[in-house]
Parts: sequence; structure tokens; C-alpha cells
Amino acid sequence: MSPSVTPAVDPDRGMRPLLPYCAGAALGGAAGAAVVVVVTTIIKEALAVTSGAEPWLLLTLPVIGVALSTFVLNVIGHGEPVQRLEPRDHALADPTAPAAPRPWLRWMRWTRRLPRIPDAWATFPADVARADLTGDVVASAGSEERFPWRQAPLRALAIVLTVGLGAPMGTEAPAAHLGVATGSWIGQTRPALRRMQRGAAIAGGAAGVSALMGVALVGTVFMLELGRRRRVPLSAPRVAAALVGGLVGWVVNTVFRLDLIRLIVPNEPPTDVLQAIQTCLYVGVAAGVLTAAAGWAIYRARDWRAGPWRRLMVGAAAMAATSAALFIAADPRAGFGPGGGAILWAESPARLSEPAMVLLVVAVLRAVATTTAVAAGGCGGVFVPFLAIGDLAARSFAPHLGISSDLAGASGAASGIAGGYRLPWTAVVMVLGIGGPIAAVLTSLGSVVVASVAGVLTALALDRLRQTATGRRH
Repeated sequence: MSPSVTPAVDPDRGMRPLLPYCAGAALGGAAGAAVVVVVTTIIKEALAVTSGAEPWLLLTLPVIGVALSTFVLNVIGHGEPVQRLEPRDHALADPTAPAAPRPWLRWMRWTRRLPRIPDAWATFPADVARADLTGDVVASAGSEERFPWRQAPLRALAIVLTVGLGAPMGTEAPAAHLGVATGSWIGQTRPALRRMQRGAAIAGGAAGVSALMGVALVGTVFMLELGRRRRVPLSAPRVAAALVGGLVGWVVNTVFRLDLIRLIVPNEPPTDVLQAIQTCLYVGVAAGVLTAAAGWAIYRARDWRAGPWRRLMVGAAAMAATSAALFIAADPRAGFGPGGGAILWAESPARLSEPAMVLLVVAVLRAVATTTAVAAGGCGGVFVPFLAIGDLAARSFAPHLGISSDLAGASGAASGIAGGYRLPWTAVVMVLGIGGPIAAVLTSLGSVVVASVAGVLTALALDRLRQTATGRRH
């Protein structure tokens, strides 16, 4: 007779852990929001200084930033630099296991003379893409107490170097990553806080994103949607922790009057139902297809099995070439930074003399620039770049549709998140949080629905084309 086996109990299930989760959420949310605000403010100030530089500096600074980020993650950081996207088993991952020899390490022997950081803080698991910040948040969803928070300081430095020096990457994935890391760390500082650790980590990520965006529920839904990618159930304690974290982040943003990211508010609604339907279709398809194609390419770029220095050389050269093309097609600021400069250029009086399709060309080039930055090993997010790509793509159709540029921009930005980042509910909450005339809000929501469908179909089509091409080669 076989012995009876007691089934595992989900610690998130039921209402009993609700109080520890909420208590941890208040603590982790406040600490996570504080860390994210400090890091993001440093990035914003760095961008403010560097964006006024000469064009040749605007072309070279992003490459320098990505190169320094690669140095931080692959020379100061230890472990085997394998790019693998499937979720890893944290229970089996040994961050201190010796790495297999790599030829390029022969050229880095001089770094052995540098001051050493404790191995636990500088050793990455062998099966993680070190610049993939969202990957850690997704992989640890449901077991946030295992989040690799010790590597967060190195990644924070890499984030500041990548984004602060103008690479076309964003700050939302860093906000979630650093927020979760802070909450997870707090839960390990005292034995009495262990029961609160998971709630603190969830709330830290939600608070970081909400403090960045200035919309309470955006951080909440962002964290919950990322968890659903790993099929983590939406239990009451988990939802409560995300809600508390989102609220704390929004309070921090409001009290300190932060202006960390600029969101377009639609002020002029469509004139009639037909124009609203046309806007939903044009904007949703354009933004959804373009950002979905960019997201598909970024996923493949992360899965590129090449050494960090080869990735840097090839990716940085492509990024510099794309930035030069943006300088020629539009303006130096359109090719520098996460995408805010491109939006300012699109709103400038000088751009009005350009053909509307130039905006679509700039949107495509911005998508290529972000993909090449990821391929080069840049450490940052793609949420904010997708906001800009969707905004620019939608604005190119504004004259044809007869709608205002702010309505096109707001609808396109939300559609970019739904189609490219595959976070439709986050896009819906963002639209509702930004507000505007009810007709404009409904139009943006319709664009999100269309973009979600267009994004899925685009990704499926690209996968099918890739499979067909691979089959022909073999």
C-alpha cells in the first residue's frame, strides 16, 4: 500500500494570508516606489543634459551607454551569459555554479585586478538573459520570494547607463524589476517579515510602475497581467497586494508632483460615429501590426545565441545606423532616448511642413532602433518605446481621418501596448486613467481591441513565415 501524499497547499489561496499581504504591500510599495523614483529621476536628469548635445554626440552616446551596460552585466557580473527565454526552474538554478569557459574571457583577464563584489550580488544564473528585466518578473510570479534581488544593483547601474545615455529603451520594465527586487529584499531583512515578502514584492512592482505612469491601476494591472503569463491565479491576496501597491505609487506621484513620463490626453473627440469607427480600424491596425512585428523581432533578438561582445558590436552598429537614418528623416531628438523626443518632434511646427507618411517612416525606424538596442544587450524596457511607436504610427493617419493629432496619439500609444506588449488590460486601464471626452475614450478603447487582434494575427503570421523559411532551408 503506497503512503498517502499530502497535496501542496497554495499559500495565496483563501483569505487567511490577506492581512500579511496587505501589510507587506504597504511597506514594499512605499520602498519600491522610492527606489524607482530615485532611479528614474537620475535617468531623466541624464537625458535632459545629454539631449542638448551636438548631433555626433547624440549618435555615439547611446552606443557608449550600451557598451558600458554590457561591461557591467558581463564583466563585473559573473556567470555564463546564455540567452534563453523559457522560464527557468528557480529551485534548480544555482547562481554560484561555475560557468563554462568562454573564449572572449581570455581578453578580460585584466579585470581580475578590479575590486571584487560579493559573488552572491554579482553572479547571474546561467540560463537568464541578463538584460531581460521583464523575464525575471514573469519567471518569479507566484513565488516572488525567490526573485533574484541581489543582482538588482548591477542591473540598476546598467539601466541608468543604457537609458540615461539615450538608447531607445524605456523605464517601465526597470520600474517593475526594481520595485519587485526592493519588496523581495525587504521581506528577507527580518524573519518577522517573511510572511509579508510576497505581498511586498508584488506591491513594489505595482508601485514602481504607477509612480512612473501617474495612474494608480496601471501598475496594478501591469503586475497581474505579467503574472498571468505564467498562469498564476488571481487570488484575493495577490490582487489586494497589487491594488495597495498601485495606490501607493499613485500617491507618491501625486504628493511629490512627479512628471516622469508624458502621456497624451485626447482633447478633441471624433465628430461622428463613422469617424470613430474609421479611427479605431486605422489606428488599431497600424499601431498593432507595427508594434507586434517589433515585439516579435525583439523576442528573436533576445534569443540570439551569441557572446555579449559579438552582440554588442553587431547590435550597436545597427543601432547607430538606424539613429543616423532617424536624424536624416526627422530630427536628432527623434532618434535619441526612449521616444519622448520623437513625440515632441511630431508635435513641433517644423514637422507640419513634412508629409504625414514621414511619421510612419519614423515609427518604423524607432521600432528598428529599439530592436537593435535589445540585440546589442541594452538593459531597459520596451513599454515606453512602444507607446512612442504607436503614437507616431497613428499620427501619420490623422490628416487622412480628419482627427486631431492628440486623439490619434493617445489611441495609438494605447494600441501599441495592447498589440506589441500584449497587455490589453493595462492599455484599457491607461486609457481610462488618462481620461478625456467620453467619445475620445471610447475611440481609444476601440483602437485597443483592434490592436489586440491585429497584434496576435501579426505574430502568428510571422511565426508561420519563419517556420516555412526554416523548413525550406532544411
